[in-house]
Amino acid sequence: MSADGKPNPVIDALSNAVAHLRADDDQLALAEAFESLGPKAIEKLDVGEARAQPTNADAVSALLRQQGKSDRPEDLVPEVKASTLTVDGATGPLGATVYTPLAAAGSGPFPVVLYFHGGGWVIADRQVYDGGARGLAHAAGAIVLSVDYRQAPEHRFPAAWDDALAAYRWLTANAATIGGDPSRLALAGESAGGNLAVATAVAARDAGLPAPRHVLSVYPVAQTSLNTESYIENAIAKPLNRAMVQWFVDHLVNGPADLKDTRLQLIDADLAGLPPVSIVNARLDPLRSDGSKLEDALRSAGVPVLRREYEGVAHEFFGAAAVLEKAREAQAFAGERLREAFGA
Repeated sequence: MSADGKPNPVIDALSNAVAHLRADDDQLALAEAFESLGPKAIEKLDVGEARAQPTNADAVSALLRQQGKSDRPEDLVPEVKASTLTVDGATGPLGATVYTPLAAAGSGPFPVVLYFHGGGWVIADRQVYDGGARGLAHAAGAIVLSVDYRQAPEHRFPAAWDDALAAYRWLTANAATIGGDPSRLALAGESAGGNLAVATAVAARDAGLPAPRHVLSVYPVAQTSLNTESYIENAIAKPLNRAMVQWFVDHLVNGPADLKDTRLQLIDADLAGLPPVSIVNARLDPLRSDGSKLEDALRSAGVPVLRREYEGVAHEFFGAAAVLEKAREAQAFAGERLREAFGA
């Protein structure tokens, strides 16, 4: 482990060589833009340093500027307007962004998707995941409410899950205040947020809250073993690798018992009676097998589920529709599934 947080040069070179063999050209261009920002190895940093590292969203902006294009979110998805508010969390207010589609038929009320960002429950925030949430509002013709939640290690497991359920509870009572239809709600999220989306559907069921119409889970964390097929295959992938996931988990959990909790070990949860679920996976991602295992668990529980796996792209691709063709396809798929669930 290098003291300065720089990636191991041998592993870094090998990772780049593998990516050149397996990744789509536009994914490679995005990866090169990310490298140009000089990211350090998250797993070698303290939490403060990790939170200050360049993000995939920064790489998208850098690539767009290289291409001579605007990187302003309002220019990338002009059909959606954004505003901010706070919603009730489990212990206090949570910052949130409301994305409202401008071109959807009529003036509302619109369906509402509650959206949880990624970042391993430790880093990132809803601004970093603007691309996915904003793109989904357009693709689904729905309001997307993207909320921040308390993060580890300051707030360890299960603080984020408690906030996610509290935000859903708030939405069931307050959808109309943001122009939404409380009878047409859905849950969605990416990575850590993809886990929160499914876990919140389970918690809402158990709490007797109105059920969401659909759950969209984008490359979710669905179990806690780091020895799945895709963890081994993509152990040194970028932008997410196996060592980073271990770093996230170490900062998240209070002890080994948490790894068996079914909010983290989703594949062992009681999933019966959940609404239909859509899962999006990337081929070049340590979390790919998590999505496959979650699909199997949902199917075994009698839950309608459809999973799409996208070749040639990596973790974090979903929000990069401004520069990735597969991201545009995945957002269109997600939007279509949500529209269908909302009866649009």
